[in-house]
Amino acid sequence: MKLKLKDYMFVGVQGVLFLMYLLIPNVIPFTTGVSLAFFGICLVSIGVVILIIAMLQLHSSISPFPTPKSNATLIQNGIFAYIRHPIYTGILLSTFGYGLFVGSLFKILVMLALYILFHFKSVYEEKRLRLMFDQYAYYQKKTGRFFPRIRLR
Repeated sequence: MKLKLKDYMFVGVQGVLFLMYLLIPNVIPFTTGVSLAFFGICLVSIGVVILIIAMLQLHSSISPFPTPKSNATLIQNGIFAYIRHPIYTGILLSTFGYGLFVGSLFKILVMLALYILFHFKSVYEEKRLRLMFDQYAYYQKKTGRFFPRIRLR
């Protein structure tokens, strides 16, 4: 599929948010205890593991753009059997966890901005995926966007 202006806009805003997260110092600090800092490191670790697994599973289909590559395949196994956008999940968990670890409300606010961006980016991406894969609508119903669906029975 051909990339559109929207693809570049999503990736551009994402890049700006990543730069803000990485380069702007802790301008809104808060005090964390050992427990909160430990919880933050646990979230970072889980996020990095999810991110690596998802990137390995996507292999040659990986792209920063929401429009899928023309040679992409729909992956519905592994971590993708539970989460439709595990790379976004890994980034969100890692950025939130690190914000907790260092006690930075600013980093947590940037993570919330990333969450909002990833929501709209994934909505657009899923529109494009439905055009490419007939079975995507069913896949959407059975898996969670960023976190696994909780099924109560």
